[in-house]
Amino acid sequence: MAHYLVRLGHGPEWNPGLPRSAQGGWTEHAAFMDALTERGAVLLGGPLGEDVNTGDALLVVVAEDENAVRALLAADPWDGRVLSTTSVERWTLWLRSPALAASAHANG
Repeated sequence: MAHYLVRLGHGPEWNPGLPRSAQGGWTEHAAFMDALTERGAVLLGGPLGEDVNTGDALLVVVAEDENAVRALLAADPWDGRVLSTTSVERWTLWLRSPALAASAHANG
């Protein structure tokens, strides 16, 4: 298994006049992403930039290869509609902080 950085940009159905959580299908998208996180396929994720309602989103995904990442995200109700995958890059981790694990336990 490998780590991948996935950048998600706005898709054709993104409404710039609405906050992220008010976009069509938010509840289904959030449930889908929560399920991927629970099973360990998504390690980290969230919007980029100062304003969570306008920027792209970034995910750290664990998968066999890029095709597996794309297949995994294709089941997202927002895929290709509200969000579109703009890049998938393999990420080789050389550094890991023990604070990350401690933080996960404290918040989980």
